[in-house]
Amino acid sequence: MWQQELIWFFTLFHHEFRTNNPIAFEVLMVLAVAHLFGCYNPKQLADFLEVPHQNFYAELKHWSIYQVKKMLLRFMVKQAAEQLTPVMSKSAATRSRAGMTLSIDNSVMDRCGKLLRCTWRWYSGRYHKVIRGQDVLGIVLTIQHIALPLHLLFCPKQGRYHTTKADLLIFMLTQLKTAFLREGIDITQLPLTMDSAYVSQELRQKLHQLGFLDIIIAGKGNYVFTIDAQKWDASTWKKKLMLEEPKWGIDVPSCRLWGSSPTFGSLILFFFRKSTTRSYYLMNFSQRSLRGAEIWHIWKQHHVIECFWKIMKSIFQLRSMHLQGDGLYTALLIKVFAYLLALRLQAQGVFSKLTLTEIMRQLRREADLRDFLATHFHAPFSIG
Repeated sequence: MWQQELIWFFTLFHHEFRTNNPIAFEVLMVLAVAHLFGCYNPKQLADFLEVPHQNFYAELKHWSIYQVKKMLLRFMVKQAAEQLTPVMSKSAATRSRAGMTLSIDNSVMDRCGKLLRCTWRWYSGRYHKVIRGQDVLGIVLTIQHIALPLHLLFCPKQGRYHTTKADLLIFMLTQLKTAFLREGIDITQLPLTMDSAYVSQELRQKLHQLGFLDIIIAGKGNYVFTIDAQKWDASTWKKKLMLEEPKWGIDVPSCRLWGSSPTFGSLILFFFRKSTTRSYYLMNFSQRSLRGAEIWHIWKQHHVIECFWKIMKSIFQLRSMHLQGDGLYTALLIKVFAYLLALRLQAQGVFSKLTLTEIMRQLRREADLRDFLATHFHAPFSIG
């Protein structure tokens, strides 16, 4: 079980990367495996193994930021391609049932340190105010209600290129399109979902130029729309419109209609109510007209990326690893390796009915980390 999944990581590394530093890669994998046993950073693992923690940090410095970013993207794409390839060749109905979307969202981690890269002041949805921290922009593939990260990037506020989230998003999608074409997959066939934090007509046009057909975006309350010769902001429309009762394909009260925006022109709007008091709406930026059931089916998958961020922050302790400078991507790579390893274990029959938290609890009860490392690795923790 373990051997098969670990071999997948090492085989991909030796096949895809010319930099053949097996000890440094084993250190990455040891740190990723340690997450499943409750050690979330090099210091915790070193204390558990009773070895100098400086040895771990010395090995992690062998990786350049270029190598780490390349590994991060390649491993995520390869994992997703394994899931996508069998489904993409099926009928449209089968692909629809799989619930495949590309969901885009960012997450802010509060940071206090001054030596950590990409630490700026960002608005946090968790704290509902501006805080000092790191903002990670993520693109996640949702398939069968599972979140597979495809691209993760720390948002900068300085530099010559890609300093806005819209520019970053186009850069990331362009990289992903090229990477998946190497696997024989056209990801522009998958619908996009995102919130409206960085949406503009320019971004809409660039997404169309990349070839994406279906794009669903959550709208802001201050956007102004003209509907049936009446002009109000979205907050007012949410109060004025009468929503229809749930019907086939749409399990919430909803209303689909055409509207006109000074910014986005003519487009389809989809208003819905998730509770007795809160109403929301979606904007159809697609290159084709979509029915209300199609819009709702696509958007229902968007919550999976929010679950992904919660898993990374709570289960895998995303903010617990503080590596200075370009080490922020090395820390992110280790966290993603731990997440992918947990997902691959969950696909095994013995763990298939367990959540990631239950898997980690069972491993801690039934296995000893020291014995595991001695069995499956060349003792990279004894370096130096």
